[in-house]
Amino acid sequence: MSTVIILKQMCVIAILVAIGVYLYKRNIIDNSVSPRLSAITMDICNPALIMSSVLTGNITAPREKLLVSIGLGVVIYGTLIGLGFLLPHILKVKRDERKFFNMMTVYTNIGFIGIPVARAVLPDNAMLYVIVSNVIFCLLFYTHGIVVLSGGKEKINLKKIVSPGTVMAVLTLLIFWFDLKLPLILENSVVYVGNATTFLSMTLLGVAIARSDIREGIRDLRVYAYIFIRMLCIPLIVAFILTLIKADRDMTLAFVLLMSMPVANLPLIQAEKTGEDTSILSRYIMMTTLVSLVTITVMISIVTAMTA
Repeated sequence: MSTVIILKQMCVIAILVAIGVYLYKRNIIDNSVSPRLSAITMDICNPALIMSSVLTGNITAPREKLLVSIGLGVVIYGTLIGLGFLLPHILKVKRDERKFFNMMTVYTNIGFIGIPVARAVLPDNAMLYVIVSNVIFCLLFYTHGIVVLSGGKEKINLKKIVSPGTVMAVLTLLIFWFDLKLPLILENSVVYVGNATTFLSMTLLGVAIARSDIREGIRDLRVYAYIFIRMLCIPLIVAFILTLIKADRDMTLAFVLLMSMPVANLPLIQAEKTGEDTSILSRYIMMTTLVSLVTITVMISIVTAMTA
């Protein structure tokens, strides 16, 4: 995959994001419509996209790769949890703000943005590792994430792990492992619904950017240090290590892409529920999302060259 191809795909995504900005500015999608579209995207379209990746038969990776990716995913996220406690000290963050930087280090937007972007720019086999990462993400967020964000006050909520996305991801892995086939009518329905994900998710991303205060984010100098460390240095280290151990090329591309993602929305949603000040999370979600179109292109181009 050449840099030109990656750049073209990211330009398509940028156009879809721009459509979202336009629709918000024209008040076609407003603050009341956006949450409903988000629910449709997250609970219906995104899970369908996950399953359609396997149903199309384009994922030809051997079963052993699934086991390797699970082990590798656990190691990567375990390392990120450690970095989540270290990075706030590196950036000299105030004590009461450290939990937000902890969350932003561990939890990036590998679902809402990661899945459709991976589908657009990565080889088909890479989707297997994206699905595995999403399962690990959900398991971690509703255990480790909830506890960290609440300062230990809130208990682990195992019920919330059972979301449509998690259930569909686990079912998809089972279908892949046992090489199961669905009836053609059901398979086509899942594929059609999944195909709507990229447009909807990128449009909603544009809506989120349009209603954010970009000037406030630009004035926050610490955000640039965060972007450099979290969205460039860490993915590069992951790429170097995976290349060193001779990991599968598609696996390397997938994990590096996911490590390059902007800050996830889930920590913000959870913080709002508990009455926390979410200004930091909102600012970093907006800024990292804006620069991700560039950083993702750079990182995938570098990894493609490294693994050529």
